[in-house]
Amino acid sequence: MQVTEAAALAARIADNVERVIVGKREAIERALVAMIAGGHVLLEDVPGVGKTMLARSLAASIGGQFRRIQFTPDLLPSDVTGVSIFDQKQGEFVFRRGPVFANITLADEINRASPRTQSALLEAMEERQVTVDGITHKLPSPFMVIATENPIEYEGVYPLPESQLDRFLLRFSLGYPQRDQEREIIRAQLIEHPVTTLEPVAEAEDVAELQQTAARCHVSEEVYGYVLDLVEATRASEDLYLGAGPRGSLALVRCAQALATIDGRDFVGPDDVKSIAAAALAHRLLPRPEARVAGVTGAAIVEQLLDSVPAP
Repeated sequence: MQVTEAAALAARIADNVERVIVGKREAIERALVAMIAGGHVLLEDVPGVGKTMLARSLAASIGGQFRRIQFTPDLLPSDVTGVSIFDQKQGEFVFRRGPVFANITLADEINRASPRTQSALLEAMEERQVTVDGITHKLPSPFMVIATENPIEYEGVYPLPESQLDRFLLRFSLGYPQRDQEREIIRAQLIEHPVTTLEPVAEAEDVAELQQTAARCHVSEEVYGYVLDLVEATRASEDLYLGAGPRGSLALVRCAQALATIDGRDFVGPDDVKSIAAAALAHRLLPRPEARVAGVTGAAIVEQLLDSVPAP
């Protein structure tokens, strides 16, 4: 697929999703970046701003299968991955696939499930497969997890540790819509929800070609150096106990490639790195206790480093 064709296809998908998620083009494109880069998304936002609808509309736009898992404290790993059941007619065990077997799986309120259940999902995210009773089952392609967290409620939750947060390619939020956008949302949903009438504008094969096109996007030595300078700066920051690791460097490059592809370019520029750096790196950083008390966040530190680290 040519870069111009890839950019046109990405624009069609984003336009289609925006029929449901009104006025959140940047968030839509970030979700699309994660899909093209072959990664997963962690949406951290308050209830009712459209996190579920973003996942549903993205799946509908590519003609993919969508599944939603409501994470609760009593959810078991087998409720996510599936379970083997003995079939008396066949005289053997038959694997019943869990909801993780979908092109886009929504892990709603992932931090409400036990660490054991969280790890079952994260294993599927990393390996793109599920192993039950010694038998490995491949997950469909494309496969993407969009997990959600409520940043307000802290009772009855199991926060994701840093090592598990690192498995997500991007973390971002949707935020409240503007007044005119909210009026449009209300009017559009009075009779029926727009997502129920959303038609696909792409297929799974198209997503695979998008991913291949992005992977071929040229990254110069200067841009590689800029990415490494940013990541090394997080490790040297006095406000951070833990900086970004090599997975963060790789995530930043892949996301920049996807952004360039969406923009119709076959090369990555410094601005691509800058625009996605906070979403790709902030959740991988662990501020020191004194910095957290002062209200310093990982995103704020990334923005400071973008100002201080010279770009090529």
